[in-house]
Amino acid sequence: MKAIVTVVGKDRVGIIAEVCVQLASYNINVLDISQTVMQGYFTMMMAVDVSGCSVPLAELAKLMEEKGREMNLSIRVQREDIFEAMHRV
Repeated sequence: MKAIVTVVGKDRVGIIAEVCVQLASYNINVLDISQTVMQGYFTMMMAVDVSGCSVPLAELAKLMEEKGREMNLSIRVQREDIFEAMHRV
């Protein structure tokens, strides 16, 4: 199963590395990544494979949200199909 991870916050060194290390600790593989910095704000979207995730998806979402707070970022994890349904025009 795929999920979408979004990360938003004030830009600084190491955001991508820290988020990827956290995801790897749950056995999550990053499939695709897109990031940009706009006027000092970092934004990133990642497509990830959660089929081998060591925790349930709802727990992963909560853990990553907590990690985001520690990093002064907003980190959200959603199933790909739900993300697509929410962003369909």
